[in-house]
Amino acid sequence: MKKIVALSLAMLLMVSTVAFANGQSEKKDGAKDYRIAVVPKLTSISWFQRMEVGVNEYAKANNVDAFYTGPSEGDGALQAQAIEDLISQGVDAICVVPFSTEALEPVLKKAREAGIVVITHEASGMSNIDYDIEAFDNADYGRHFMEKIGELVNGEGEYVLTVGSLTSESHNQWVDAAKVLQQEKFPKMQQYGDKIETADNQSQAYNKIKEVLTANPNIKAIQGSAMPDVAGAALAVEELGLQGKIAIVGTSLVSVAGKYIEDGTIQMASFWDPALAGKAMVELALKVLNNENIDNGCDLNVPGYTNLTLNGKVLSGQAWIDITKENVNDPAIDF
Repeated sequence: MKKIVALSLAMLLMVSTVAFANGQSEKKDGAKDYRIAVVPKLTSISWFQRMEVGVNEYAKANNVDAFYTGPSEGDGALQAQAIEDLISQGVDAICVVPFSTEALEPVLKKAREAGIVVITHEASGMSNIDYDIEAFDNADYGRHFMEKIGELVNGEGEYVLTVGSLTSESHNQWVDAAKVLQQEKFPKMQQYGDKIETADNQSQAYNKIKEVLTANPNIKAIQGSAMPDVAGAALAVEELGLQGKIAIVGTSLVSVAGKYIEDGTIQMASFWDPALAGKAMVELALKVLNNENIDNGCDLNVPGYTNLTLNGKVLSGQAWIDITKENVNDPAIDF
């Protein structure tokens, strides 16, 4: 009887070992049992809902425990609290798109001290990180918008600049680079007022742009940074009957700005696919967790992130796309 029990236990152990091995073989090479959290600026807008799609697709395709969590509104303190919770949970890596880099430096320092890998996106100047990954060079992106504005207004007139937050690093890099280019290349243009802060909220963008345009109907252009900004600006322009008199360019998605691009209120919107950025962050986190070499030419096997340039802790890809009347109805970018 003892021999039968021993034989049964041995067979059970063998079956369990095989099942475990099979389960492990389905995971992405080197994924082990890592838990990787992705924390967006906020979860309630289309941009970051698209990022969640990418994270979920990556997790399913590679059998990696990557999950998406964060505050529903743009608030640095709320985002910091979400990261505190993840530290308490003992996750292996945190991938975050900071709403406020200042608010997150202390909590990300705490995460790294706890042995957690930290990957950021849109935060190239942060200190308490392993790496930051950018879809492109931020200064180039901002200059690209101002080049378009200068072309549309023939290099003359006042313009306004919007950012989601005065502490949103990438937004400020875009508009600061744009203004430098304007001063050098389009001296007959000038910025009206200060940067307009929209909190990544379309209603705020609409209200603040409408207020500015009412105060100064001579404004010729608007450059928007947060994803909802140009759509909010377009609604204000339409309500004031200023279509065709004001050039609007900036970051957005077809699902948000497409109708305004089709009717000509917005002349150009640009974006990088947030789903691909989400996948790239998780893939980079895995490479760091597995002590893989990160260098120039690093390939994350994600379109736009296959030949990265490394500068300090910042990796830059080649992933932005322009949306105009010519391609706004392309199903490949309809999200």
